[in-house]
Amino acid sequence: MTRALVITNPAAARTAPLAVNAVMSTLRAAGWEAEVLATGGPGDARRLAEYGVAEGVDVVAVFGGDGTTMQAAAGLVGTDIALGVIPGGTGNLLAGNLRIPASPARAAKALVTARPQPFDLGRMERPDGPQYFAVACGAGYDARVMAGTLSEHKRRWGMAAYVATTLRLIADIRSTVHVITIDGVEYEANAAMVLVANCGEVIPPFVRLGPGITPDDGLLDVVVMRANSFSQSVRAVWDLLRIAPVGGAGYVAYARGREVRVESDPIQPVQLDGEPGGETPFTVSIVPGAIQVMMPTGRRGMVQS
Repeated sequence: MTRALVITNPAAARTAPLAVNAVMSTLRAAGWEAEVLATGGPGDARRLAEYGVAEGVDVVAVFGGDGTTMQAAAGLVGTDIALGVIPGGTGNLLAGNLRIPASPARAAKALVTARPQPFDLGRMERPDGPQYFAVACGAGYDARVMAGTLSEHKRRWGMAAYVATTLRLIADIRSTVHVITIDGVEYEANAAMVLVANCGEVIPPFVRLGPGITPDDGLLDVVVMRANSFSQSVRAVWDLLRIAPVGGAGYVAYARGREVRVESDPIQPVQLDGEPGGETPFTVSIVPGAIQVMMPTGRRGMVQS
C-alpha cells in the first residue's frame, strides 16, 4: 500500500475544501493510505515535507502553487521519497512542464498511476540559506513582471494577470550591463532579462525556451534577452518563440553549464519559479537527481523543447 502525505495550501487559487476532498477521495479509492495537512504560513510546506520523511511515507504530494511545491521539494532533497504534484496555484509551471492535468481530480488520478523519476533542481545560495527551483530563475524583466502582478489579480484572472503585467511594463523594458559567469568563464552582456532554466517551458505549453532543455541532463540553460524599446521587445519575444539557434541570434542568446553567477549594474530583482528571490548578484548550481518526482505514465521522459 502506498502511503502519502498531502500538503495543501489554503491560500492557493484552486484549493477549495471540495477540491481537497475530491483529491483525497481519489487517492483513497486507489488504495492509498493518505493523510492531509494544511500550511499556515511561510516555511510550513518544508516542515511538513520533513515530517513526511520522518514518518516514512512513500509520496509527499503538494496541492498548491509552485511556491508551496518548491518549499516541500527542498525538504525532500537527497531522500528517496517522491514528490507528487497536484496543481492548485496560478502559474503551476512545474505541473505544466510535467503535463499533469490542470484539474485537481484528474491530477490525483494521474498521480496514483505515476512512477518516480529522478529530477534535477537548481540551487541558489542566499544569506538565509539555499533555495531551490524546478523550472527557472531569472533576473530583470521576468522578475519585475512576477513582482508587479498582484495576488488578487492572479486569483481572479490566473495566467492572464501575468500577461496584463507584461504588456503594462513592456514599454519600459531596458537592457543593462550583466556579467555572467558560466563554469568559471566570464561573459559580459547587455540584457533586459537573464533566465537560468532547468525545464524547457516558462509558460507551458505555449512559451518554450531553447532546444534540448530537460530537468534530467545535469545542466542549467542560460537564456539572455536584450531589448531597449517596445519594438525591440516584440522582436525579442519573437526570437524567443521561434527558438533562435543556440549561441545567439537576434535579440536572444543561449548558453549552458553547471554553475552560473549573474551580476548586474544596476541591481536587478530576481525570481525563482515565479516567486520573489531577492536581488542580483546570485549564484546557482545544478543538483543532478536532487529529488524523485512522480511522473505521469504514458510519457517518454521529460518535456523538452
